[in-house]
Amino acid sequence: MENQLLDLVNAKLTEKFPSDIYSAEMLYDYPVFTVNRDKVLEIVRFLYDDPEMSFQFLTTLCGLHFPDNKGKEIGVMYQLHNLPENKRIRLKTFFGEKDCYVSTITSVFKAANWQERETYDFFGIEFKGHPNLKRIVNMDELVGWPLRKEFPLEDPTREDKNDAMFGR
Repeated sequence: MENQLLDLVNAKLTEKFPSDIYSAEMLYDYPVFTVNRDKVLEIVRFLYDDPEMSFQFLTTLCGLHFPDNKGKEIGVMYQLHNLPENKRIRLKTFFGEKDCYVSTITSVFKAANWQERETYDFFGIEFKGHPNLKRIVNMDELVGWPLRKEFPLEDPTREDKNDAMFGR
């Protein structure tokens, strides 16, 4: 069933946004689409409004950091759900650390407001057009972005632990 969903959504997206869908693949039983960050809002709105798609529930919005992916180290992942048919997909978009922004999707999903603020707070991703983008967990004085992987997880002077123990 997931492969049918992948094919259906991919066909609809590539028809509507032919040069903005970079990849479509099955990852961990989820159809995952990597898309152009400049079209994220339009793609999300299309998936929401199209009667055949009806992805009208935002399950998750979070930041991603892959430091070895030069020029596209930072990303945002959106997980959308079609509740009546119980279908789920993921959208991902990537960009560089020096060019760290994407459009807000709060005009489509009001719940994106807090999720985008949290992602900004922990990854430093600016959501253009967000109604109130500011830190919500960390102190305003904090310098840096705590969930980016450039910071060591453990005290580097400790000999009994290293980042390899944490999947890095």
